[in-house]
Amino acid sequence: MKVAVIGANGQLGSDVYRAFQDNGDEAVALNHDAFEVSDLEAVDSVMHDVMPDLVVNTSAMHNVEACEEDPSKSFAVNGIGARNLAQVSNGVGFTLMHISTDYVFDGAKQAPYVEADFPIPLNVYGNTKLSGELFVRTIANKYFVLRVSGLYGMNLCRAKGGHNFVTLMLKLAKERDEVRVVDDEILTPTYTEDIAHQIVHLTQCTDYGLYHVTAQESCSWYEFAGKIFEFTNASIHLSKADPGEFPAKVPRPKYSVLENKALHSVGLDIMPHWSIGLQRYLEVIKGEAW
Repeated sequence: MKVAVIGANGQLGSDVYRAFQDNGDEAVALNHDAFEVSDLEAVDSVMHDVMPDLVVNTSAMHNVEACEEDPSKSFAVNGIGARNLAQVSNGVGFTLMHISTDYVFDGAKQAPYVEADFPIPLNVYGNTKLSGELFVRTIANKYFVLRVSGLYGMNLCRAKGGHNFVTLMLKLAKERDEVRVVDDEILTPTYTEDIAHQIVHLTQCTDYGLYHVTAQESCSWYEFAGKIFEFTNASIHLSKADPGEFPAKVPRPKYSVLENKALHSVGLDIMPHWSIGLQRYLEVIKGEAW
């Protein structure tokens, strides 16, 4: 199978690209310098040139603060970009696998969100990602929309200053005696390599639609930090931050746990517990970050 990965140099895209290569597929890397997803003519030209069987779109404007400051640009990339790919997918004939986010929810449910739950985004980023979902679901003939959460991986996120939460905690453990972390935000930290393997596994079926793809179970950021320090034997005091100690510039959901109900229903859920993914990631980066 010929697979084009948009954003193949990104945190998730790089693992997706490698996973398809390891699976024996012909993987084509399409990075930001190849074309702009917000440019319909460019998308159409590149896709007709590549002629893929599957396109995995990991590209996004995902810096939450930057999206809030420039909603037009955010919508162009996260919304119109997805629309362009959906339109072109029907003409070329490829299946579109589009990556979305847990930020389409407001967190008020306080229980794991399933695919059928009604999305209510709190910010521009969540709204523009939701618009991308809807464009794909209403236009593309063959599509998967995958919502992910709490990503960390080998290719560090440029939008977050070159760190993910894990590497940031390890850095602080070297520099400080104490780290304070919020305990009132609940999520599912997910290793990007696990998502990449799940994506390859999902291509075994043609049950198109919306899927949640996260690790199993959930934790707070404080609990996640505790496991990071436990697994690395870090000599640092971890304490809970006071409510409002680290005020967010942009509203974010306090609870964004996703349940892989659709994956489970088709018998293809291979996502591990979040702590297992963390252990594997720490083993990979051992000697580099701690």
